[in-house]
Amino acid sequence: MQLHTREWGTGDRVAVLIHGIMASSECWWRVGPALAERGYRVIAVDLPGHGASPRAESYPVELMASSVLESVPSAPALAIGHSLGGLTLAAAVDRLLPEKAVYSDPAFRMPVLEGGVAMTDGFAAAKDWTAEQIAAMHPGFSAEEVAVEVEMLKGWDPRTALALGKVVGIDFTPAPVVPSLVQIADRSFLVAPAFAEELRERGFEVRIVKGAEHTIHRHLFDDFLSGLDGYI
Repeated sequence: MQLHTREWGTGDRVAVLIHGIMASSECWWRVGPALAERGYRVIAVDLPGHGASPRAESYPVELMASSVLESVPSAPALAIGHSLGGLTLAAAVDRLLPEKAVYSDPAFRMPVLEGGVAMTDGFAAAKDWTAEQIAAMHPGFSAEEVAVEVEMLKGWDPRTALALGKVVGIDFTPAPVVPSLVQIADRSFLVAPAFAEELRERGFEVRIVKGAEHTIHRHLFDDFLSGLDGYI
């Protein structure tokens, strides 16, 4: 699937940005220009079922990964994936082969709630959230971020969340085939401390962004960037 993309900057030094569930390339509205100022040509994708990209009958992880591979240059200087975008990057990294990979609070292992219910099963209800509901859910978001969330939800197919429920119990943790950073929220519901230590043992660099909620780049933008020292 050829994906819709959004770009900032020019040149041969490419950075690929992959958003999380319910979002789109618009969520990188501050990250994209900041990386462009650092000399990157930044390409942010809308994953299948998100933003202006096509819809599908189903949304397996491999569709997400192969669509990114079809839509961005191979071997970019940098690839950053957040949440579902981190899972997608994990599934594509051995083919995309960026010089450096950043997984921001990634969904390598989908969590299960009590009773064996997938966390993502309840996400579909967020499709019609109001600005007031979003602000209550994300008290650290600026008014600009709340408005971005409202717009992104309009372009989101909630069947993508239901599809993720089918991969609960599957471990998508990649091998660190390139220099790889896992950036973790404080505290993360996707990367528990024991898992973080396991990632360190596997060869990942792991950094916690103090005080950050799951969407680190939108909640604490400056801390998100400073947490990428050595990778950008």
